[in-house]
Formats: sequence, structure tokens, C-alpha cells
Amino acid sequence: MKLTSADTVATKPPYGRLSVFYFVYFAALGVFVPYWTVYLKKVAGFSPAQIGELMAVFMATKIVAPFIWGWLADHTGERLRIIRVASLLAVVCFAGVYWQQSFGWMALVMAGFGFFWNASLPQFEALTLNHLGRDIGRYSRIRLWGSVGFIVMVASLPNVLERYGIALAVDAILLLFMGIWLTTWLVQDKPHATHTVQSSRLREVLRQPTVWVLLLACALQQASHGAYYTFFSIYLEDHGYSRNFTGWMWALGVMAEVALFWMMHGLIERFGAARLFVLAMLLTGVRWLVLGTWVDNMPILMLSQLFHAATYGLFHASAIHLIHHQFPGKLQGRGQALYSGLSYGAGGAVGSLLSGYAWEYWGAADTFYIATLIVGVGWILALIYVREDTHVTHH
Repeated sequence: MKLTSADTVATKPPYGRLSVFYFVYFAALGVFVPYWTVYLKKVAGFSPAQIGELMAVFMATKIVAPFIWGWLADHTGERLRIIRVASLLAVVCFAGVYWQQSFGWMALVMAGFGFFWNASLPQFEALTLNHLGRDIGRYSRIRLWGSVGFIVMVASLPNVLERYGIALAVDAILLLFMGIWLTTWLVQDKPHATHTVQSSRLREVLRQPTVWVLLLACALQQASHGAYYTFFSIYLEDHGYSRNFTGWMWALGVMAEVALFWMMHGLIERFGAARLFVLAMLLTGVRWLVLGTWVDNMPILMLSQLFHAATYGLFHASAIHLIHHQFPGKLQGRGQALYSGLSYGAGGAVGSLLSGYAWEYWGAADTFYIATLIVGVGWILALIYVREDTHVTHH
């Protein structure tokens, strides 16, 4: 049957509206990641070990939250409603920051808003992939708008914070959390296709050793990022760089990430997601080695930030592709939740916790060298075991 133009328009994925969510979501990260730990140090007065512990609490919510919400979304079919509820509750919980700043209360607040904030993205990833259908290659073109949102915040906010104080970052995060919730009303739900995978079960996928090696490699990759995401802004300030320069270093890394996302579809088609995944982990180890050794050399520091194209952009896009390949149809929500929970959650929590202690007792350089060793283990596992053509056969 021939499609009319109206049918074509009706079935076309809402690229723009999906992109708006990513823009606002990662704009919030563009405030949280560079400036939240600075706020914890400068305003709340926490030590490096305490900051590492608080960030570990936040990261730990990524272990349980995505899987709980993913299971709920897959079983109820109400994915978008769950995203909206989680986004709203993240606003409510984060507002608790304004009440008091004791260590115990801050840990509770971070656990609360982390549980709901971290629930929304994996489910929106699944929603986006459902909208794209067979056009999954367009994912990176949508996701790059998240990187643009991050860049806008890290490039524009430093001057404001220098003038009005780092505490203003809290207000910015709260407003952006509200924006995330509002953008969820721009899109409609899109159920997953079930006709080819009705008999699939999660346990069938999880029987495959290669799936667990892939998830372990992802966890090690994110654990190695603990020092970077927790202390990079503090690291540069300790070495005499201005807050404005620090903001532009974050922006430079994400600009490189945007360029990578733009080219990712062609790279996957040419080289395959598995090879790109292995390459990303290798370059991550190189990046941490450089950052620990040559932080005072500005040109080399700037060059190392360009590696963010590989350590986040190349890694994440190839990992999303591999996870989508391993967890089809009704398993997409839980597949993305497992990826988020075990890598950004368990890996991120362990990385943040260890980096806090290492930073305080061994120093910054040694912390980055340890990160190099951690990702090196993941790289060896990925090099040996991760393949794109090994997946579960569904009956």
C-alpha cells in the first residue's frame, strides 16, 4: 500500500523534540559535573574524602534506580509517564539542598535526587531508540544536542559564578531540573516492537558470558572516570587555572564529543561498534596518563581534553549500539538500565569513592595513574571478548 504524505509525516521520528530533552538534561549536567564538587568544597566545606563519599552515594543510585524504573517501564508499557514522574520527583528532592548542609543530610538529598534523576535518562534512551526504529544510526545526531547543552552551560556559567559566587550553581541546577520535567511533555510515548521478540527473556541474554564481559568493561571504564568527574575542576584550580579557563576546558572536551557524535553513524558502519569500543578504552588510558603527568603544560592539557571525543563520545555511542544489539525489543529498557546501572552506577560509585581516598592520601597524579590501570584491565577484556556478532538468538 502506498503511503500518503500525511502517513509519512505521522510516522517520522520527532527528532527536534527528542533533541530538546537531551539539550536540557545535559545542560543540567553541564552545571552539576564541573561545579557541584567545587560547591561542596568551597561552600559546604567538605574534605576530598567526604566529597568522594557523597559522589559515590550519588553514583550508587545509578545501580538500582535505572533497573527498577526500567523493569517498571517494560512491564507497564508506561515509559513516558515514568520518565515524567521521575523528573518531577528529582526537582522535589534536589530542593532539599536549601534546607541544611550537614554531611548526613547532603548524602540523603543526593541519594534522593540521584534516584529519580538517574531513572529518567536510560528510559528516555529506550524511548528515543523506539522512535527511531530501524533508523538507529540517527541516535548520535539527536544525542549530540545534549553535548551542545553541556557546552552552553560550561562556557557561559563561569563568568556568572565568578561574579555572584559558586552557590548560584545550585539555583541553576534546580531551574534546569524543572526544565527537564517540562521537556518530557513535548514528546509522545512509543511502544517497542514486539513481533520478533515476544519469546525473549532477560535470563536468555544474561546467560551469555560476552554480555557480562561487555558490562564489566563498561563498569571499569566509568570507574576510571571517578577522578575526572569528581576532581577535575578542583584539580585545575589547585594548579592555578582560572574558573573561566576550567569551564572552557570542560567545553573543549564536549565540543570534541559533538564532532564525534556527528560522525559516529559512518564510523560504526565502516569499523563496527566493537572495534570502536575497544579503541575508546585504549585512548581513555592514554588520557588519564597524560592528565596526571602534564597538567601544568597548557597545550598538552588542552590536547588531552580533545580525547573526550573518544573517552565519552566514542565509548558511549558504541556501547549504546552494542547494548541495543544484545537487548532487543521488550528488553530494551532493562538493557539500557543494566548498562547505566553497572557502568555509570557501580563503576562510577566505586571510582568516585576510591578517587576521593586516593586524592586525599596519595595525591592527584597517582590517582590518575590508578585510573589508567583500571581502564587498562577493561581494555584487555574488551579486546579479547567483546564482539558485535555474538548475540542471543530469539525463537
